[in-house]
Amino acid sequence: MEFKTTISLPKSSFRLNHNDSILCLGSCFADTVGKKLQSSGFSCLTNPFGVLYNPLSVINALRAMLVHKSYRNEDLFEYGGLYGSFDFHSSFSGKDSEVVLKGIQQACSTSADALESSSCLILSLGTAWVYELASKGFVVSNCHKLPASFFSRRRLSVEEMLEQTSLFFEDLFESLPEIKVLITVSPIRHFKDGAQQNTLSKASLHLLVDGLCSRFRQLVYFPAYELVMDDLRDYRFYEQDMLHPSAAAFQYIWERFGEFVFEKYTLEIIRQLEQIHKAMEHKPFRPEDEEYLRFVKKNIAALHLLGKRFPELNLEREKAFFELVLNTHASSC
Repeated sequence: MEFKTTISLPKSSFRLNHNDSILCLGSCFADTVGKKLQSSGFSCLTNPFGVLYNPLSVINALRAMLVHKSYRNEDLFEYGGLYGSFDFHSSFSGKDSEVVLKGIQQACSTSADALESSSCLILSLGTAWVYELASKGFVVSNCHKLPASFFSRRRLSVEEMLEQTSLFFEDLFESLPEIKVLITVSPIRHFKDGAQQNTLSKASLHLLVDGLCSRFRQLVYFPAYELVMDDLRDYRFYEQDMLHPSAAAFQYIWERFGEFVFEKYTLEIIRQLEQIHKAMEHKPFRPEDEEYLRFVKKNIAALHLLGKRFPELNLEREKAFFELVLNTHASSC
């Protein structure tokens, strides 16, 4: 007897491997996916402007990258002696406007290059709710903890989101016709306005994604939201705040994600890398023992073999870790 609904996933219309460069943007869930891709050996840039929760902020960031936007002093705000940009995370803010602009421009330039060289965009949409700067009426990506009176807040309509995102994707695919886009609705729940508003917000995002996938063949949808809400469907798979999926939930999503979009041999590479990373986390009882030394040499040999079979992999961090252990062992003898 079945006690859960296991969602059957079709294969993605495109497949990814370690030769692909990936740009990952969007909600906190995008951060989690990006970090996992990086630890799995992929070339992946994640949220270079900071976390972006709503579709318009995601599109605004991507458009800035696409046109190689040059930020100027008039693009900054000043409050309490700090300069910042409503397009960027507060970590870019500072007391010197020139330093702030330099950091912002460097991030924009780096991400623009990453977009041009990317095989795939991964976009995670978190909410249809936005904050608009009351004095100018544009959507901000970050409020920078400024007074609430500076902003108005509303839920975007499906029509507005679809119109603006469609215009961007038309420009994107005209400039980069080979790029693919994987889009998902974040399973993280936004309960600031209660359960009903969270449901309406997520429903709006689902309708947006459905409309986009109908218009653009380069877009595919990955059902991360459904995997948590309809497949796992249990508070055991949430963190203590009951809003964020747990590590176990994300691991399940990651495994299904791999089945959905990775080449078969890529899954084998990831499995081997996970074994090596577990070995790196191993805490030996006696690090000076020959048994542990053999363990380290075995993993170095595995890394050399993996690098020889798949030269596109960047294994420098893993090699450096085990070689440092060897050198430390040699110097202590």
